[in-house]
Amino acid sequence: MGRSYSNDLRERVAGFVEAGHSRRAAARHFGVSESFAVKLLQRASKLKTLHPARQGRPTGSRLDTHGAFLVAQAEATPDITMPELAARLVAATGVGAAPAVLSALPVPAGLHI
Repeated sequence: MGRSYSNDLRERVAGFVEAGHSRRAAARHFGVSESFAVKLLQRASKLKTLHPARQGRPTGSRLDTHGAFLVAQAEATPDITMPELAARLVAATGVGAAPAVLSALPVPAGLHI
């Protein structure tokens, strides 16, 4: 994945365009692609920000919302195995997860799943 241009460069490109130059002239002047200058100003007019959008996968897990259920199942049945816990999760919520993923979840202190 590529790196984002600096905020300083983004501000200078936007300022150059606001000073009356075209977006393509700004791209040539600052040595960036024309599509960057065009998309930057489109983003600025639409979202009112020059900062780049976050890259990568969203944080968190789809299991985060089911943490309380998993802990409750583990407390109710202390000798539960990971495959059994995964099966109960699917039966109760419809969310499937591999047993290895469940064992990697953070658990409260003193509780060993």
